[in-house]
Amino acid sequence: MPVFEYKALTPNGKIKTGIVDADTARDARGKLRLEAVHVTDMWEVGDKPSRSLLKKPEGRPRKGKRTANPKRDFWKLERKVKTRDLATFTRQFSTLLRSGIQLTEALRALVEQCENRDLEQVLRQVKEEITTGNNLAESLAKHPRYFSDLYVNMVRAGEASGSLDTVLTRIAEYLQKQASLRGKVMAAITYPCIMVAVGIIVVIFLMSYVVPQITQVLTDRGQPLPLVTDILVGISTFMQKFWWVLLIAVTGFYFLFRATIATDAGRLRFDSFRLRMPLFGSLFSKQAISRFAVTFSALLKSGLPALDALKIVALVVNNARLTQVIHDVHMRIVEGADIATPIKRSKVFPPMVGYMIAVGEQSGQLEDVLDRLAETYEEELDLAIQKLTASIEPIIIILLAVVVGFIISAVLLPLLQFEGI
Repeated sequence: MPVFEYKALTPNGKIKTGIVDADTARDARGKLRLEAVHVTDMWEVGDKPSRSLLKKPEGRPRKGKRTANPKRDFWKLERKVKTRDLATFTRQFSTLLRSGIQLTEALRALVEQCENRDLEQVLRQVKEEITTGNNLAESLAKHPRYFSDLYVNMVRAGEASGSLDTVLTRIAEYLQKQASLRGKVMAAITYPCIMVAVGIIVVIFLMSYVVPQITQVLTDRGQPLPLVTDILVGISTFMQKFWWVLLIAVTGFYFLFRATIATDAGRLRFDSFRLRMPLFGSLFSKQAISRFAVTFSALLKSGLPALDALKIVALVVNNARLTQVIHDVHMRIVEGADIATPIKRSKVFPPMVGYMIAVGEQSGQLEDVLDRLAETYEEELDLAIQKLTASIEPIIIILLAVVVGFIISAVLLPLLQFEGI
């Protein structure tokens, strides 16, 4: 059943905001009329213009408007609270509310003990907005850099159902899982990146300082140099004289890449490539599917309808290709299809995901099935990380050995020829 958010005037002339579920907006107004309030504004949850939840990834942004995804705006760097800090705050918030403490008093206690200054300032603003008559979801929605659409809509559903403390606990668990998941992926990527970076630095040092001194001694002797040494001398000379060309090329490529993925079409191509990358593609795919399952389950458990939940999931999977598929699933459901059928037909989700969702829909236990899916893919992600680390380490070592071996052989060959060995 759709959920509508409204603003209304009470008989005393005070502004009242809240949420009501009904089949249509007209039925929602009829329910509120029975409560003797005059509705001044109403919209379906997720359809408020300032909180647009669904956007085709391949569509163009309207003229004069910024793209809805703040990650696309790479020219402006804004501070954002860490996921683990937000999870800790949410869990503490839930504990205080479960203990019977009033909403404003709970926020005041959290403000006093908050160690993150930016989050503390935001919480003070949220507390002030609540004291002026706004509800919690509406107050949090004014700070999208800290509280995502998923967070705001789950809080909104919790307020509507009267189970805000339970919903906050689910949000905290979700944020903790996402932070752990992101940490695992970053740990798998960080190690090979450090090895490659150290190898590049060593090679640059050898080519810029060590090799030129040795090759200068060899050329001063006037003896003919082997082909390998000539190639090494050419590379070393180029790096010494035209290092600025390499720097400009790398910098230009970086900004071109950022500008490309800042567009919808560029982001879609890049995210599609990420899912097909050798070695890392499986890792990114499992992470995205796990995030989809966890998020979808958390939203459904909070009482949001499946259509509204899919709108939010499309924004938080952090992959434009997957967002496109979820958008297609949403459209097929509107046309009368179930959730599993369009997921099965997509080439992004593995067949097992579609079949398990179909079982969950038929049994009425979709949330539990999604939880099991998330656990399954988290386990597979752990195994994928272990395999990636085990396979990529020898590959990097071999590549570095080849480069260093080339440099050593290019230096030693002319010395051995000169000594007549």
